[in-house]
Amino acid sequence: MDLAAGLNAGVTVITPNRRLAIALKREFDGGQAGRGITAWHSADILPFSAFVERLYEDAFYSGQSPELPTLLTPAQEQILWEDAIAHSDTGAALLAVGATARLACEAWQLTHAWHLVPQLRNLSLNEDCKAFQDWSRRYEKTTRRAQQIDHARLCDLVADLCEDAVVSKPKCLACYGFDIATPQQAALLIKLEKAGCEVIRVKPQPRSGNARRVVCDDRDDEIRRAAVWARACIEADATARVGVAIPEFSKYRSAITRIFSSVMEPDVQQSLPGAAKRIPPFNVSLGPALSTYPLIDAAFLILELVGQEIEFERASLLLRSPFFGGAEAEMDNRARLDVQLRKRAEPMITLERLLVLIERDDGGASCPILARRLSALAEFRKAMLSSPYTPSALTRAISETLQIAGFPGERTLDSSEYQALEKWHEVLAAFATLGCVVARMRYSEGVSRLYRMTAEMQFQPRTPDVPIQILGVLEAAGMEFDYLWVMGLSDEVWPLQPSPNPFLPIELQRAAKLPRGSAVASLELAQRLTDAWLSSADEVILSHPRHGDVRDARELAPSPLIANIAAFELVLPIYASHRDLIYSAGRRESINDDKAPALDQALTGNGDVAGGTAVIKDHAACPFRSLAVHRFGAENMRIPHTGLDAMERGTLVHHVLAQVWNELKTKSALDAISDDNLESMLMHAADEAIARIHRDRPTTLSGRFAGIERRRLVRLGRAWLDEERGRGDYVVIAIEDKRSIEIGGLRLSMRLDRVDEFGDGRRIIIDYKTRAPAVSTMLGDRPEEPQLPLYLVTAEPDAAAIAFAQVKMGDTRFAALVRDSDLLPGGKALSESSLGNRYGSWEELVIAWRADLVRIAASFSSGDAQVGPRKFPQTCRNCDLRSFCRIDERMRRVFTGQEDEE
Repeated sequence: MDLAAGLNAGVTVITPNRRLAIALKREFDGGQAGRGITAWHSADILPFSAFVERLYEDAFYSGQSPELPTLLTPAQEQILWEDAIAHSDTGAALLAVGATARLACEAWQLTHAWHLVPQLRNLSLNEDCKAFQDWSRRYEKTTRRAQQIDHARLCDLVADLCEDAVVSKPKCLACYGFDIATPQQAALLIKLEKAGCEVIRVKPQPRSGNARRVVCDDRDDEIRRAAVWARACIEADATARVGVAIPEFSKYRSAITRIFSSVMEPDVQQSLPGAAKRIPPFNVSLGPALSTYPLIDAAFLILELVGQEIEFERASLLLRSPFFGGAEAEMDNRARLDVQLRKRAEPMITLERLLVLIERDDGGASCPILARRLSALAEFRKAMLSSPYTPSALTRAISETLQIAGFPGERTLDSSEYQALEKWHEVLAAFATLGCVVARMRYSEGVSRLYRMTAEMQFQPRTPDVPIQILGVLEAAGMEFDYLWVMGLSDEVWPLQPSPNPFLPIELQRAAKLPRGSAVASLELAQRLTDAWLSSADEVILSHPRHGDVRDARELAPSPLIANIAAFELVLPIYASHRDLIYSAGRRESINDDKAPALDQALTGNGDVAGGTAVIKDHAACPFRSLAVHRFGAENMRIPHTGLDAMERGTLVHHVLAQVWNELKTKSALDAISDDNLESMLMHAADEAIARIHRDRPTTLSGRFAGIERRRLVRLGRAWLDEERGRGDYVVIAIEDKRSIEIGGLRLSMRLDRVDEFGDGRRIIIDYKTRAPAVSTMLGDRPEEPQLPLYLVTAEPDAAAIAFAQVKMGDTRFAALVRDSDLLPGGKALSESSLGNRYGSWEELVIAWRADLVRIAASFSSGDAQVGPRKFPQTCRNCDLRSFCRIDERMRRVFTGQEDEE
């Protein structure tokens, strides 16, 4: 039969899948246009499932059969299966009812498609199969009582209607490309023939099928070769139809899209914001889940934030999303707000808490639209989302929630986003119909159900007809190409592994020859598909990788189904990559980028450079880091954490000890105070310290947690004061003392934790640490911990010692450099230590410190900005600005190797 002539004569064509129907329609339309016809009737081509639904709808709306049941949607079926399972004896022990319901629904479809119901009654069943039978009875009883029918039984219903002449049947029905026809499908076709419909079976015209086998190095190499080959095909013949088929398509979809995009459109400027997007010459079928599209994800971010506590990282995405109202006008300010919120937010956040944080930041002045919309959402939540709703009412509430949030934003959506929005509206409409099977549901339950509906829906935006089609192997069945490449045909993948349904007896699936129901059936299916590929194109390439995903895995062999085809060395053209195009388009210019303009302190407000002693510490670690942090204002994005981090715990200890010594003042007062009074003093100091932290992070230190932290601080404070009692008599003359210093022409603000003075006038500078660095970190021409030497040479030049006070439970001690051995218990004078040979005397050490610190300060002031880590790669590994200086790009192997060793 000439299919084109038949279509012109009014023949209805059914196909096993939607993609083949679309391909046939396009082929028919192209043929009509090629003959010069300007207008023609659309070809009646549709997938088998759509044909059955059309017959049912004709009967349903004709009024001739008023007793017809209502057809359930897939989402409605899922709910009924879940309900049947949840109310059964076996369902109570299940943890994943939803996943079980999907498997049960699949088993239900198989039993009807392959007419297995009678055989099930005569078999000895295991526990899983018995449970499925129980669920099936419950499900069937529920649907029968409600006069409902599902897609699994619809074909049988339509077949019965054909006998009664209720449905409007085509005069001629052509079945095109059916390699597998289920008994249920065959029964319907027989009923149509008996009712006077001519049924014919049409197969694609076989092609010459010049087949070659190609061996590739690995999966990426195989995909890249296929992409280069496909591009070469369409460049040689612009009218060619090229197919690329992959057995494990969903597993490698992202890699396929990425590699094909880079080969087909290597111009990276296409990815820049505002650039005109060209339509790629390939179309990837089997789109990802609808829920993965950014626009849909933003909708769920809004719904989740309104309904429950969510991760801050999710809320952060919403703050920066272009799909939230006002995003275009407040884009920059919202990004800055996100940075500020990260410093105070908890890992989990509610809508109300987010509003409090925004109000505390600047009262919402920087992002008024955001603050206004979030406030409106909070009010709507209080008024509307407290009680259960019918699905239709909940749909209206969800739509209103998104409307209040300004979804989907102000900017014009591109084609993919617009189509995703259209599909979202379709899903919402389907959600509203769930009232047929469930009376009411709460907001959180409804949003969860809606999310599952989008997660289970594959969505691929519509694209114009393009020459290259990338398909799964089942989608490629029945399609014709000029060139076809089938990849991934290793012995591990092809034939596909059998995947029998666990709720049907294995022996029954094997006897019925269900595709992939057994190893034998999988082999037969793979053989049929392989044979079909060999005759579906003029040039056929079958490829397989030599290695799997893991480089050290065994070498893969070709599938036994293609091993008899001789291996062929494919010669492909070389196309420029992204990198090649960038380099070829560039005009090289050498510039000195390690020198910034000299610092003009007259422009820094009060003259002090922000950052204090950290300026010297960062510059000693790496000049570029100090420039980036203290002149450019670069900072790392913080990740909200649970509880207190090390810095916050250290701050609490500082507050407690500062408060205690503000009251004690002297060593003699510490010796004289009673244990009860000291305990009271420590508790009061701990309460004040916790209150200061609580203002920024109220949920972290509240209730029992505040009490636990207070007891920890009191114990830690007492342990440290016991350490202090072992020292000689002294007076604390400075506590948290703010000072402005100048060194090397650089003015800085700093804060001394503490300065003690002995009776003879000698002073010691103390800095509290919960983990004291080694003494050696204060030495060298680029000291790792320069703050204490800096305090000494600029603020207390006559001090006789500097010391880190390690306030750590079970390990309280001083890590100090002292001039005289009697300054601290167990202390060794510099002249008596190994450092004495290096520096000679305390005075010489102070001179060396001054010279080194002056040089570092002057280097910063002069604009020294070279990327020069003190100790590579250790210094860089602990730096949070590696992506800014880009040393990581040049030294990635070094970092990776070191991390592997650790």
